[in-house]
Amino acid sequence: MRSALLLLSALAVALTPTASRAEEPAYTVVDSLGASVEVREYAPMLVAEVVVATEDFGRAGSLGFQPLADYIFGNNTRRERIGMTAPVTQEREGERIGMTAPVTQSGSAQGWVVGFVMPARYTAENLPLPRDPRIRIVGVPSRNVAAIRFSGRWSTIRYAENLRLLERELAKTDWIAAAEPQSAQYDAPWVPGPMRRNEILLPVRRRE
Repeated sequence: MRSALLLLSALAVALTPTASRAEEPAYTVVDSLGASVEVREYAPMLVAEVVVATEDFGRAGSLGFQPLADYIFGNNTRRERIGMTAPVTQEREGERIGMTAPVTQSGSAQGWVVGFVMPARYTAENLPLPRDPRIRIVGVPSRNVAAIRFSGRWSTIRYAENLRLLERELAKTDWIAAAEPQSAQYDAPWVPGPMRRNEILLPVRRRE
């Protein structure tokens, strides 16, 4: 229990707005859709991810967060601390389209994939490997992603509202979805709702 509390405390410090800014994946804005949506071209990245077998989004985030945090704090083949990055992502397992792999959260009947993006200085050759067999390292190629940002505590209602807005803006353009959306969260748990940064990231491609 003590080690878990120390781990979460250290990670929380890394994510707080008053601490040094966590590294974020590099991208270039290639298009703006209305006032609220932008299309970004992300550079290739490595992602450490774990699959959590639950339908509950919040529980999946908590269960997936712990082994990933443990990995970057030294539970790896070199016992090396790996810098914390943002966001943490989450997406449905088994619903990816045309992706080799992207912290994120996404989901399915099989559960959710929770991921931490690795710092840009690492390559597949020099990244310490996780000791926990549940964690996999995935290479994500350069891709275009439509992003919408919103504040407040994450909820299924806010997520659904902003996903509809994102899809409505996309429908006016020649950008179409290329994979399932990801939820991306950037802040420590105690950051007040109005100051929180949440995003929905939707991989896209040009209509042929």
